[in-house]
Amino acid sequence: MKKVLLAMGLLSAWQQLLAQQPADSAHTQLKQIVVSAPRIEKAMMHIDLKKIPVNTAQDLLRKVPGLFISQHAGGGKAEQIFLRGFDCDHGTDVNISADGIPVNIVSHAHGQGYSDLHFLIPETVESIDFGKGAYYPEKGDFNTAGYVNFATYDHLDNSLIKVEGGSFNTMRLAGVFNLLADKSAAKRNAYIATEYNYTNGPFDVQQQFSRFNLFGKYNQWLNDKDYISFQASTFTSGWNASGQIPERAVAEGLISRWGSIDPTEGGNTSRTNAALTYRHQASADESWQSFFFYSRYQFNLYSNFTFFLKDPVHGDEIQQKDDRSIYGFEQQYTHDYTVGNSRLTWQSGAGLRLDDIQDLELNHVYRRDTLLNRLAWGSGRETNLHAYTGLTWHTGHWRINPAVRVDHFIFNYQDKLKPANGDPGVTATRVSPKLNFSYSTGSIAQWYLKTGMGFHSNDMRVVMQQNGKDILPFSAGADLGVVLKPVPNLLIQPTLWYLYLQQEFVYVGDEAVVEPSGKTRRLGVDVSMRYQPVKWLYLDADVNYANAREIGQPKGANYIPLAPVLTSTGGIGVNLPMGFSANLRYRYMKDRPANEANSLVANGYFVNDLMLAYTHRQFQFTVQAQNLFNINWNEAQFETETRLQHETESVTDMCFTPGTPFYLKAGVSVRF
Repeated sequence: MKKVLLAMGLLSAWQQLLAQQPADSAHTQLKQIVVSAPRIEKAMMHIDLKKIPVNTAQDLLRKVPGLFISQHAGGGKAEQIFLRGFDCDHGTDVNISADGIPVNIVSHAHGQGYSDLHFLIPETVESIDFGKGAYYPEKGDFNTAGYVNFATYDHLDNSLIKVEGGSFNTMRLAGVFNLLADKSAAKRNAYIATEYNYTNGPFDVQQQFSRFNLFGKYNQWLNDKDYISFQASTFTSGWNASGQIPERAVAEGLISRWGSIDPTEGGNTSRTNAALTYRHQASADESWQSFFFYSRYQFNLYSNFTFFLKDPVHGDEIQQKDDRSIYGFEQQYTHDYTVGNSRLTWQSGAGLRLDDIQDLELNHVYRRDTLLNRLAWGSGRETNLHAYTGLTWHTGHWRINPAVRVDHFIFNYQDKLKPANGDPGVTATRVSPKLNFSYSTGSIAQWYLKTGMGFHSNDMRVVMQQNGKDILPFSAGADLGVVLKPVPNLLIQPTLWYLYLQQEFVYVGDEAVVEPSGKTRRLGVDVSMRYQPVKWLYLDADVNYANAREIGQPKGANYIPLAPVLTSTGGIGVNLPMGFSANLRYRYMKDRPANEANSLVANGYFVNDLMLAYTHRQFQFTVQAQNLFNINWNEAQFETETRLQHETESVTDMCFTPGTPFYLKAGVSVRF
């Protein structure tokens, strides 16, 4: 009897302890998701952000189910992105934005659509909106495999200071400061955030990576109908890089796994953004929004992919420079109508983006300082005018959404190595229709069929070489899926998808460029699962399969290099009593072809990370262990023709950047 009473007492104590979980955890539950809601991915991502901690800008991208990234140039370069059977390079086939500001850089010095998210401070990000495929009329250039938009907080309840340190001489300081103490009015909000990062990394050549970020935001309701928001951010970073190293150099003992062939790789970059939003609520059914943005961007990168293949004396190091200003404007109009027992929403928009490129360079250099040869040098302007309109008709269990988008491009490029007088420029137009259906069966399931066309633009230098032909390759695709919620705390979303692309981009290692090739098709299956059996336990898993092939090539020679085949991410999150929490995360990528014949393979990996936290009043203490089991894995991999200094002939093999080894970081933060 005493044992029974003791057990009952322990159970009662455990229930009381569970009731003491942090308020944020208690109020963020999977059962809150409504299956019949549109864009359910955004609601699911909101839960993920609350349940799974984020610490870096890279972690933010990894939040998107099925999206993988790899870093191969010292931490300061934009990540390589993989999504839905695409090696998106640094963003060619995924449209990325932050608070509506485009992140993708067109006609970039390193790669088309280059997307550097390092200006984002993770503690300022409130939500992530994403969509796979090209079914969204408000998304334009680069929206083929999908889109991602990060939204920062408009309002803060408190301020935050965080200090972190860890392996490889890593240090991070972050602060978010609420500038307005009057929380009751909720009419005005203002805050600033700052971040400083430093690390040497695990490599023999110390990265000496440093980055400084500053962000500020102000918003106010001017009256009951008018709202205004202004934000500004700036960041600058510099680093050294070990680069990609040949497998044979490690196997022969010439360098260690953490060594380098050219120790002078690296770079520096900076970006400053400003944006102004004005919204007018004309009535309960009608609203306008105007959005203006400006970015000042600079980039300077030193790389050596082929070592001594072209220049056996000085080596093949290249310098890529980019210096530009970006101007943009978006106008959106929304009107809701009630027609009988149905609802109709009409949304239209128009805008422009102008990239004023002062300097675009590709140079052959020696140890960064000596210019040996200018390989490309120019300036130019690239203008994108666009408009879209769409209807969403909601009647009964059905939601039908037809839409169309039109993009018009004007390319003007001045080649400083081959000056031409009176260059008229090149223009091109792309029309992208969309048609989406969904059918909801109450609170249990929502079936959907999404169809549409998208596109990605080409680099202006390719546009000039092609004389304007085939310069806006289109995609056409469809998603057939269902969102299932058989019980309130279980969400399952399987999707079958297909995507055709008029033109593909393939990495060419010996030139360190991306070139167009033929038509491709991709088909696959995505499955997402979220399960919260009790309030303190959160389970998630995403499994993604893609079959990607070139069209018109013989079987066995039609593989798409580096296209992901099978990927999965997921984990277990536990919010324990008295402020303790733990998250065990995994990410898996299967072996994939490294060339068209699949004769070389990019090795897959299975990596685990563990995050522990203890929260007491306004303080939080964290410990992170990345690559928990200290496996050897290759983060970036390429088939590349290279020659080392002692070799008489070139060799084509795999070059790679090793993934981070076991890495421990601890931190403390205080809210006030």
